[in-house]
Amino acid sequence: MAEKKMSLSRKNHLKSLLLQIGKTILEEEAREAEKEKMEYIEQNCPSISIPGSMQELQDLCRQLHKQIDLVDEERYDMEIKVKKSTKEIDDLKVKVQDLNGRFKKPALKRVRMSADAMLAALLGSKHKVSLDLRANLKQVKKEMKEEEKQTGDWRKKIEDKAGIDGRKKMFETEAC
Repeated sequence: MAEKKMSLSRKNHLKSLLLQIGKTILEEEAREAEKEKMEYIEQNCPSISIPGSMQELQDLCRQLHKQIDLVDEERYDMEIKVKKSTKEIDDLKVKVQDLNGRFKKPALKRVRMSADAMLAALLGSKHKVSLDLRANLKQVKKEMKEEEKQTGDWRKKIEDKAGIDGRKKMFETEAC
């Protein structure tokens, strides 16, 4: 069976009706919440009559401090319950992920480690491995070429080749 499509005007009309109904429901809920709040305040927060004598003021302060302590204890208990329930929720989420087989891998952070520390981490603390890269290199002694030994100071070479006579000597030696 082919389903009939709803016209655009009909769709917009229904949408506006739904929005109006939702708006009235939200307004009613807000009024009820305000009403409940006022009732709670009337029950738990009686109007304060300020006494005239010092003794009555001290008694009133003590009574208020006791009420504050009770409220703080309740708040503390509630906070602990909330923390406990959020921890249980997180644990259950992890269990659900494990059961589904889908696990989101966390982003890894770069860690700077020396080569020795990395080998120790990989091989464990049993194996003491030190990685000295320079120990495996061959040692090469610098040998001076025979020409450098014979010629000696480089300044003399430059002085000999300086000027026109020096250029002639240079060309004569290269040509030979």
